Parts: sequence; C-alpha cells; structure tokens
Amino acid sequence: MNIGSEQFALEVARSPAEQETGLMKRDSMPKDHGMIFVFPNDEVRKFWMKNTRFALDILFLDAKGKVVSIHQMKAYDLHETSSDLPARYAVELNDGAAAESGVKTGDDVDIPSAARSSN
Repeated sequence: MNIGSEQFALEVARSPAEQETGLMKRDSMPKDHGMIFVFPNDEVRKFWMKNTRFALDILFLDAKGKVVSIHQMKAYDLHETSSDLPARYAVELNDGAAAESGVKTGDDVDIPSAARSSN
C-alpha cells in the first residue's frame, strides 16, 4: 500500500479476533510493514497499546481512503487514541513512518482491493 512517498506491506486485520490482537506481543516490525484494520462502517475509532511492545503511528482513514487523523502511540500505553473524525480503516506503522513518508491529514490513500471493507 502506498502511503505518502513510501510503500508498505500491510497485514489485514479484518475479524474481531485479528483486530483485538493487532500487533500485540511482537518485539518489532520491519520498517516497511504495518497492519490495516478494516471495519464495516465509518465511526470514531479508539485504539490502545495494551501488550504492544514498540511505539506506533496510527493513521485513520475514511471509506474513500482520506486520512482523517494521524497520531503517535507509545508502547504499553493504556490510554485510548481516537480518530478525530469517523474512520473505516486504521493503519498502524512503526513510530516515525508517517512523518518519514510525508503523509498528512487530508491526503488520499488508495486502499488495496484486498483490504477494502466488504460493506
């Protein structure tokens, strides 16, 4: 998936079990990898970092792939990080990857067909 000027290989978390586990209990993730969470509708999304061992950037995207917010999340932080607006997708990348790619709120990202919501 192209995000800003970079390309990332994303794991797809579609089922509730995959979404609940996310990137928990992993020690690291390759620089050009991430995870996309696919939801059936747009709503304000909330994430936390329970059992997540490394810091992440999180991008929230609406159904059309528009970036509605970008946040940084600290390892093991139990505080919720919410999208600023309703979102259909959340993309987790390594800490600093969003800034490095140049992606900004308001940018459009092409959601690959394999990751698109079925609704």
